[in-house]
Amino acid sequence: MKNANSKLIIAIDGYSSCGKSTFAKQIAKTLGYIYIDSGAMYRAATLYCMENSLINEGEVLISKLLAKLNKIKIGFHFNRDSQLFETILNDENVEERIRTVSVSNFVSPVSKIKEVREKMVEIQRNLGKNKGIVMDGRDIGTIVFPNADLKIFMTANPAIRTQRRYDESIEKGQDVSYREIENNILTRDRIDEGREISPLKMAHDAILLDNSHLSVKEQMEWVMKIIEDILEK
Repeated sequence: MKNANSKLIIAIDGYSSCGKSTFAKQIAKTLGYIYIDSGAMYRAATLYCMENSLINEGEVLISKLLAKLNKIKIGFHFNRDSQLFETILNDENVEERIRTVSVSNFVSPVSKIKEVREKMVEIQRNLGKNKGIVMDGRDIGTIVFPNADLKIFMTANPAIRTQRRYDESIEKGQDVSYREIENNILTRDRIDEGREISPLKMAHDAILLDNSHLSVKEQMEWVMKIIEDILEK
């Protein structure tokens, strides 16, 4: 068995609206690990672009963005009152603002920029240098942590993903339509799979998890058995 103090790097990749964040947060909470939301980092970078006139008529002004890239500071804060992780952009809590559909519509164009991804990866690797982390995103197991101790690739039926995101948005009081959510998800899938830099794909040594019809509890029972097996080797 591994040393009792052994800690793992757990990488969770997959399609949007598969519940990666919920799953990763629960794993981190159960193990007492640090949770790093890579998707929130790209959303925060996108919000920065939107609020600093770096997106014009639907186009990212790449040269202007690169000139300000080092001014983007992203971190995470655990709110003990709400028991939730919150995203901090330049010392400001932006957790709610980065979850809007308007931000979602520009995440893929911003995240496919080579220099943006390199900057985020640099931050992510630094956060994981001491292990004991759970990170979710699109390229964690293939690019950020190719030697992660456990890699999981999540997927679900597109219709189910759309309904999940729609229900979540309505619960938050956002004015959105089902069709708008569906178009956003399908567009993001296409862009994520087809981009030149770090395209979305399943690592050769990842374990596939289709959670279309699985509850969070069922997913946790599944993954904890895998983690126990790893730690016992």
